[in-house]
Amino acid sequence: MTRAILLVMDSVGIGSAPDARRFGDEGADTLGHIAAYRFNSCRRPLDIPHLAALGLSEAVRATGRTLPGLVHRAPPSGRYGFAREISPGKDTPSGHWEIAGLPVPFAWGYFPEVEPCFPDALIGEFCRRADLPGILGNCHASGTQIIERLGAEHLASGKPICYTSADSVFQIAAHEGHFGLERLYAICAIARELVDPLMIGRVIARPFTGAPGSFVRTANRRDYSVPPPGPNLLSLASGEGREVISVGKIGDIFAHVGCGREVKASGNAELMKATREALPDLADGGLIFTNLIDFDTLYGHRRDPEGYAQALESFDRELAALIALLKAGDLLIVTADHGCDPTWPGTDHTRELVPVLAYAPDLKPGFLGARESFADIGAACATHLGLPPHLAGDASGMLM
Repeated sequence: MTRAILLVMDSVGIGSAPDARRFGDEGADTLGHIAAYRFNSCRRPLDIPHLAALGLSEAVRATGRTLPGLVHRAPPSGRYGFAREISPGKDTPSGHWEIAGLPVPFAWGYFPEVEPCFPDALIGEFCRRADLPGILGNCHASGTQIIERLGAEHLASGKPICYTSADSVFQIAAHEGHFGLERLYAICAIARELVDPLMIGRVIARPFTGAPGSFVRTANRRDYSVPPPGPNLLSLASGEGREVISVGKIGDIFAHVGCGREVKASGNAELMKATREALPDLADGGLIFTNLIDFDTLYGHRRDPEGYAQALESFDRELAALIALLKAGDLLIVTADHGCDPTWPGTDHTRELVPVLAYAPDLKPGFLGARESFADIGAACATHLGLPPHLAGDASGMLM
């Protein structure tokens, strides 16, 4: 039996990429700064023995850094290394597409950090086609903060809250009860069409509930992404008739192209549970691709290093339960798509190297190298599954 499980720890970067200065991120180090925060505040290291056993500490050390207080005494049981991104961005689609063997071949469009940030023509046409009295926001903002600030006015006016960030996104927040969830999705679909000429990567529906002073974002987020412009691991596997299971927001990231059976769940624990439950019946030659969103959304963007540390420890326990289910011929790769350093100024992603941890019951442990592209990960999965060599990336040295 030959199967592959690909887990993306959303935003768990391991230090500034060589070109981080170009993005204003020289010195960012998501995992390193979280480990240092934990060790300095509690005088104890991160409790992530299973990630350490796969070679996480050694992967970090290979970048020239260390994780304070975290030492794994036994030799790693997996193959470990790190990768840099060659796509010109530091956002979720760029990272995931490149992981899947498709580096982004173009530059995304971004909205300027001014107010108003959206072009008048775009908003005029959006309001006309969506039959809206106007919009609120029209600025760069933190999602939770702008909902707290403008939520009451949204309820009174019926105007959706529209905002962006340093990523290539057009985000629309609206109250599920007062505005309507299906209506929010409908206007996001309209916005998706309108921002296509601007090369905006994602339109994101950000529904929330509650009352002024107690608004809460719900799990009904939906991303409207640009379809991948070429072959990738998912489309290649699906095209070959392989079983593909996409867990979490993978379907949204790849615009539901080649994503097979899509499984939604709320939170890392449920996402890992869904991954484990899918594994026993996964067909020979099948692929599970899972995004673990909490690291990024709940702790990175909200600048919560202690919460991030606890989330890593919880994930480590979930990871142990998944590893226990692996059989001969199974390949597990654990990686990340970018950084989101909770100690770094601002609330945006950070341009970082990512860990690459590969494990299989019959895989020889060792250093898999400093990979020149995230695409090597997709190439390795394709090689393991015996898929045609139609992806970018180099699988040599990844699997031995």
